[in-house]
Amino acid sequence: MKVENKDGQALVFTRTFAAPRELVFKAWTTAAMVKNWWGCGKFPACDVEMDARPGGRWRGCLRSDAGDEIQLAGKFIEVVRPERLVFTFVREAAPEIGVEPVDTRVTVTFTEQAGKTLMQFRQEIFTTTELRDNHQDGWTTSFARLDNIFATQEAVAAA
Repeated sequence: MKVENKDGQALVFTRTFAAPRELVFKAWTTAAMVKNWWGCGKFPACDVEMDARPGGRWRGCLRSDAGDEIQLAGKFIEVVRPERLVFTFVREAAPEIGVEPVDTRVTVTFTEQAGKTLMQFRQEIFTTTELRDNHQDGWTTSFARLDNIFATQEAVAAA
């Protein structure tokens, strides 16, 4: 995985998944699949809803073992199956656990490469480098979980 942080306000990942593009796209747009890989280390997803169409909304809840929650939501701007997703990514503040609000835009493209998928991910515009870096950690954990899903027969059955 390649991570680029050129201007401090955007988070950019380039990563190859060992799965066909259709399956990777489905993993991003199907609530049951997203629930299995979204979230940072201490806050895995516990609830996800997806209406993956232009103008459709999504929402998610990340919950720690202690019961603390982080609420996420957004709106799909572009959905070009299985090539591209653009959506807003809004995180509500949870000051009691030190979580600052975030309002960003995510663009993800998927390119087929001999049965694998090259994913290019960009999340912007972060108001601080610290917020960007926190999201880098969370997405890195999430993408590792997604790799694990693709490595199992579970992903094949879901296709």
